[in-house]
Amino acid sequence: MRFPIRLLLVLVLCCAGAAAWSQDYAREKRWADEVVPGLVIGEPTWLELESGHRFLNVYTEARNAKIAVLLVHGIGVHPDHGVIGILRGKLNEMGYTTLASQMPVARAEGATVDDYYPVLFPQAGERIGSATRFLQSKGYRQIVLLAHSMGAWMSNVYLLEPGAPPFSAWVVLGLTGRYWGASSISIPALGIEWFPGRLRLPILDVYGEHDLKPTLAGVRSRAAALAHIPGSEQLMVAGADHHYTGKEQELAEAVHRFIAKTVR
Repeated sequence: MRFPIRLLLVLVLCCAGAAAWSQDYAREKRWADEVVPGLVIGEPTWLELESGHRFLNVYTEARNAKIAVLLVHGIGVHPDHGVIGILRGKLNEMGYTTLASQMPVARAEGATVDDYYPVLFPQAGERIGSATRFLQSKGYRQIVLLAHSMGAWMSNVYLLEPGAPPFSAWVVLGLTGRYWGASSISIPALGIEWFPGRLRLPILDVYGEHDLKPTLAGVRSRAAALAHIPGSEQLMVAGADHHYTGKEQELAEAVHRFIAKTVR
């Protein structure tokens, strides 16, 4: 019995070491040094992981807000970049407290999906959990998770973890492929999503008319999965690309409408 236990321990340590080696903390620091001095909306907030690593979050409180939105960005960027950077400000103007969090960044420019999954996903989950607990410590009991692209995939994996903090709703932007855990039987190629799965929170599934091929290919499967989850819906943003360039105001208004009718 001793050998399997020792082998398992070695494998766990190897995975942890691979995750640490795969991450580019220096790149994170360069971004933080660039982002923090240029913040016009929001305050830099540093949260600490079990490893001792501190990661950047941008916290923007709205007066008398009852709902907070946690924003998770996509691959190889920072929490004030692109659509996430714009949405955190626009949603704050609409009366929501927002927190945009830095997700793990893979080493080297031009990193691919294989550089992120599965090795960096556990720390992505740890960061999402830490950010959620921060918002809870501020008194927010109604928290909406909003995630874009790779961040949506990271969030999906995290939401299936035992003991993950509960969210009131999940706004998903440009998810590539299908939802994991939304159906008990899933055959995406045939658009089959049968019987409810483990994901039960209301979902707004958003994609652009000119989105990435993997995102568009999963539209049918995601719509079928959402049929199992009360309060969920799917939305195509006409004329939008994967980053919703020029469509950010329309997107923010759609998110606001969804939250207003879903989160009580």
